[in-house]
Amino acid sequence: MNTLPKISVVVPSFNQAKYLELALKSIVDQGYPNLELIVIDGGSSDESPHIIRKYESYMKFWCSEPDGGQTQGIIKGFSHATGDILCFLNSDDLFEPRSFQEAGEYFAKHPDADAVYGNALWIDANGKPLRPQKEIPFNRFIFLYTYNYVPGMSMFWRRSVYDRAGGLNPAFQMAFDADLWMRISDHGTIRHVARQWSRMRFYPEQKSHRLREITIREDMMVRSRYWKNKAMPATYQLRRATAYSIRIVWKLLTGCYGLSYRRHMKIT
Repeated sequence: MNTLPKISVVVPSFNQAKYLELALKSIVDQGYPNLELIVIDGGSSDESPHIIRKYESYMKFWCSEPDGGQTQGIIKGFSHATGDILCFLNSDDLFEPRSFQEAGEYFAKHPDADAVYGNALWIDANGKPLRPQKEIPFNRFIFLYTYNYVPGMSMFWRRSVYDRAGGLNPAFQMAFDADLWMRISDHGTIRHVARQWSRMRFYPEQKSHRLREITIREDMMVRSRYWKNKAMPATYQLRRATAYSIRIVWKLLTGCYGLSYRRHMKIT
């Protein structure tokens, strides 16, 4: 296809030299013809700057300086982006081969889609597969009353809807992606494709484990924005149980709980 959109990918990182080169290779090795790579390092004291310099010929922009955290770093990265499509990759995660090609072709074929996400594979610190994350399409009710089930590294969106939604909110430390997905759904259409587009690392030292309480609190902040007077509805627990039930049935009916999933999760 000759009209593939430019994709801008931002990689935020801080002292992740152990994984950073693998992340960058997963982007460079895509061979996508219209790619813009931006790396925002938060002033790492490990080998990260050296690794970044090895790949700077592929980059539109990079820096290594204090930036106030992951969310602020991604915002800084997007301020340098000129692509029609945006995405980000945590420096301990990976893109699957051809994910950019497939995402670019999807947007070219579906001009009405503002965002699209694929599935993911959870891996451990050493890259060993743990379990697949096969997902259902985006549903606001399920999203609001369960959790953020969109694999962030498998999400791509148009710059136009990012701007309409107001961009990332720097007030969020952990739920910045869930907050953005909801605001994108306020202003546009989110689609899903049953393709594995990323590998997301799961290990005890990662930020989402260490700061779990912050994640829960910020998730509730996102949800409360859609409650009348920002007060928890009296029917909240009923809605939550209903949303979980719908999600489980939907995943069963669409084959998300396949044999490989049951094997990884030890479901019999």
